[in-house]
Amino acid sequence: MNQHPLHRTALVLALAAGTLALSACQNLSSPTVRFDRQVNYGDAKAVELVTNEFGSTDLQMIAEKMVGSLLETGIFQGRPTVTISTVRNKTSEYIDTTNVMNSIQTALVKSGKVRFTRSINEMQAGVDELQRQNQSGLYKQGTTAKVGQMTAAKYQLEGELTSIVKQNNTTKDVFYKFTLKMFDVQEGTIEWQDEKEIRKTSKR
Repeated sequence: MNQHPLHRTALVLALAAGTLALSACQNLSSPTVRFDRQVNYGDAKAVELVTNEFGSTDLQMIAEKMVGSLLETGIFQGRPTVTISTVRNKTSEYIDTTNVMNSIQTALVKSGKVRFTRSINEMQAGVDELQRQNQSGLYKQGTTAKVGQMTAAKYQLEGELTSIVKQNNTTKDVFYKFTLKMFDVQEGTIEWQDEKEIRKTSKR
């Protein structure tokens, strides 16, 4: 016996609704992850030439040059204390100069020849911790860090990054220069200074 057209339509709609509900339950229990593009890990030390703007290779070359130059001087006899002051970005690009100095500081600390004190930007966190230990009443006497016992820096690192950009219809030339100085804090004298120059040219 043939079903009434309305009955057939209702049956089709019910089956479609059940299929959608089942599909929704499956999606909730086992979500599907889709990738729009292929992603691969690369060599962090590989030369990066995507653009002629400041990049990871430039950072690594600067850090390697500064660390090598500092360690060659022999100025770090007796593991003196050093602090990082300002590193000015005088280019037209946004460049995180803190990232450059972090790489330099990491390599110097790993050399075992120098100790770093808190930088100006890090000092407030140290002050806050001392106040918390000594003024909150939460800690046993004799276990708190004493105020006035921080070790002062003997040397201070200060630097700047500059650039010169020249371009025409077919060529863009960017010249970077990173300069780093180390001052004797007490005497105010420059005890070491070096620079790294980088030129990058691109053609259309």
